[in-house]
Amino acid sequence: METMKRVSVIIPHYNGEQILRECLKSLRKTRYPNLEIIVVDNHSSDNSVAMLRSEFPEMLILTMSENYGFAGACNYGIETASGDYLLILNNDTIHKSDFIHKLAAYLDEHPHVASVMPKILSYHQKEYFDYSGASGGMMDQYGYPFARGRIMEDIEKDLGQHNKPMNVFWCSGTAFLIRRSVLKEIGLFDMLFFAHMEEIDLHWRLYLRGYKAAVLPSAVVWHHSGWTLPPDAYLKKYLNHRNNLIMILANYSGANLLRFGIPRLLLELLSSFYAIFRRDVRRFAAVYAALFWIIRHPMLVLSKRRKSQALRKRSDAEIMPFLYPRSIALDYYLKKKKNWKKIAPYFKGN
Repeated sequence: METMKRVSVIIPHYNGEQILRECLKSLRKTRYPNLEIIVVDNHSSDNSVAMLRSEFPEMLILTMSENYGFAGACNYGIETASGDYLLILNNDTIHKSDFIHKLAAYLDEHPHVASVMPKILSYHQKEYFDYSGASGGMMDQYGYPFARGRIMEDIEKDLGQHNKPMNVFWCSGTAFLIRRSVLKEIGLFDMLFFAHMEEIDLHWRLYLRGYKAAVLPSAVVWHHSGWTLPPDAYLKKYLNHRNNLIMILANYSGANLLRFGIPRLLLELLSSFYAIFRRDVRRFAAVYAALFWIIRHPMLVLSKRRKSQALRKRSDAEIMPFLYPRSIALDYYLKKKKNWKKIAPYFKGN
């Protein structure tokens, strides 16, 4: 169905003018007729802003006084945007020219779906899925995220095996389209997160509110995964562990917080021992730094929990079918369940 709803593309950016230039040149080729493109510069130290003003004058350029992270930049763009639908898009992506049209049409045709993501492939190995979302974001009951087409470190080649649209638990911050009206209900990205896991937290709140998310694999983007913050960076590992724990503490009901939170703590300790075994000192340090942050900031976590629970229209029992009802880490490492075919039967949310 043809749609003419206004779409605002929000691109958070920090340094790397060449990668941004390629992204914006790709966006210029989109066939969507009612489009607004907003680049939010997170106080870049390179020539990014001058390049934007010189080469892309038709785009709205917002500048931040300091680096407020992915969450802060996206929120500023959202507050400025005029669109009915908001496309959160990484600056290190290129795109099929019809991907926005397809995502917008999907939301038009599925009123119960609040957010939809494209299939995300690797920029460097274009026949493989990208680590950051692949063909739909999933999560196990202990809070560990993975994706259809990427489980832990195993990334599948795209052979069309994940081309069916389906409900997912989270849409990747690399690229997803969401209804502005839903954000007014559930709130924006949590600034506490700064970067990493904020899109999963946002989608968990979306599910608490009674909505669903989906992946539409016929819409396609390619992603330079890890461009802004390399995968092995200590800060990335720390934020992933800390933010994941925060969202578990905030979004589960009290009973399930005990049911899954205690085993999750044990899994964190197991993760630290495994890190030492692999001589991954950064991972080991990140795990304990994340735990100590939680211990030192109980009131911040409690405040976030109160806000999340106030949104609740759907019980955890109604949300659980959208989660993997086991530990994906233990199944991956101990039972060798390393592809989607082996775990798909456990999902009941589609």
